[in-house]
Amino acid sequence: MDKIVFVIPDMPGGGTERVVAYLANEYCQRGIPVAILLFAGQETAYPLDARIEVVSVGEPSGGSLRARVRRLCRMRQFYGKNRNCQIWSFSVMGAVFSVVAALGQNHFFLVSERNDPNQYEHRRLRNLFYRFADVIVCQTPDAARSFPAGLTRKAVVIPNPIETGAAKPYDGLRDHRIVAVGRLSPQKNHKLLLRAFSVFVKTHEDYVLELYGKGELEDELKGYAEALGLQNKVVFQGFSAHVREQINRAAMFVLSSDYEGISNSMMEAIALGVPTIATDCPIGGSRMLIQDHQNGILVPVGDERALVEAMSELAEHPELGRRMSLEGRKLREENTVSQIADRFLAAAPSR
Repeated sequence: MDKIVFVIPDMPGGGTERVVAYLANEYCQRGIPVAILLFAGQETAYPLDARIEVVSVGEPSGGSLRARVRRLCRMRQFYGKNRNCQIWSFSVMGAVFSVVAALGQNHFFLVSERNDPNQYEHRRLRNLFYRFADVIVCQTPDAARSFPAGLTRKAVVIPNPIETGAAKPYDGLRDHRIVAVGRLSPQKNHKLLLRAFSVFVKTHEDYVLELYGKGELEDELKGYAEALGLQNKVVFQGFSAHVREQINRAAMFVLSSDYEGISNSMMEAIALGVPTIATDCPIGGSRMLIQDHQNGILVPVGDERALVEAMSELAEHPELGRRMSLEGRKLREENTVSQIADRFLAAAPSR
């Protein structure tokens, strides 16, 4: 099997980075040569097999043309040195840079679209460079249909892998904790969750909200929580490599995003049996996995009242949470890392 080169800006912690780590480790264990090319940083927050080649070709450019040219030169040098490698980009800009850097080198080129394609700001630029891809991996059928016809014909649907690690489903009385896991960015709409929680906690005073993750809105969200009078009720836990073990006793997991591909943290919470509430995001990642009030609860995007009602329903009807927990655990047998790794390989030629 040719060397697989995963292309990603950096790996400071997040859903896409986690998927890359899962797949890279899986392929390495199978004896497939693997490299991870970081084009805008050098951090690796998730554990990686020591045999995986990690290459950093640059830091964030800050818009500098010189920095971007230097990055492209280093990428081209790496691809030229590994002439038979397959380029698997898990980033739009990684695809753009790779197309330019590998021009004329005839690599197999796979792009993995990690979010809602309709939300990308520069869609024409993205679509232009995606035309160079041999395969475009999308997380849901709706995502695949979001592209122009010429790109849709190249699309295959492969969902995220589920990895619960050492964490085990919990069967005892659940802690009165509501947890959310994800980057502290506008997409995740933590402000909606904070507002809903501020209403919920008035009648459920023994609950706390824990936010796992870091991001550009951290200070703003802390100020927002304080303005809502929640400074003693909301805990910002930061990034954790052991988040699954930390959330598996929680009363509920909440995904409040405005849009998603498929949320890794949501998948893993369901598979762990944590009663889960998720916004019904446009390209169908949540509704593809959740059967409403069977293995989770779906609420409309941006609907604060519906989110309050869903949290209250779970808090006041523990038997519902118990049924959802048992049903959700069935997801552990689906979309395992090994199964998803096989599907990616099936989409790529072996030369």
